[in-house]
Amino acid sequence: MAAALLLIPAAGAQQTQKINKKNLVVKEWNTDPKGSSKVLDHVTTFSAEGKKIEEIEYSSSGQKWRKRFEYGPDGRVSRELVYDERNRLQTFKKFEFNEFGRKKVQYTYNAKGKLLSIKQYEYIAQDDGE
Repeated sequence: MAAALLLIPAAGAQQTQKINKKNLVVKEWNTDPKGSSKVLDHVTTFSAEGKKIEEIEYSSSGQKWRKRFEYGPDGRVSRELVYDERNRLQTFKKFEFNEFGRKKVQYTYNAKGKLLSIKQYEYIAQDDGE
């Protein structure tokens, strides 16, 4: 697989080009003010279709957690799987969406499939008074 270098212009630069997320890996690094120390902080991986498929958060001692994203036939995230620093499944979430494609309900389960919690989403449009 060929690697690609993506350079983002400095703040204030006039560029509106959208980044193509297909097969993209975004690495975030923490550095000291002098730039002499560089520690990996976060990695996000996108599929060939441009969908986020994995996120990994790191600390100075290694992986803190990892999330994998699975998509349903409708193209929306159907499951989010959360793994610990040893890549052991901790929890997973399933989602329901409303008619506008927004999250309606989130179900969180432990690694053995026991339902732990339910989160419901409510969307309220605010009238700006005009």
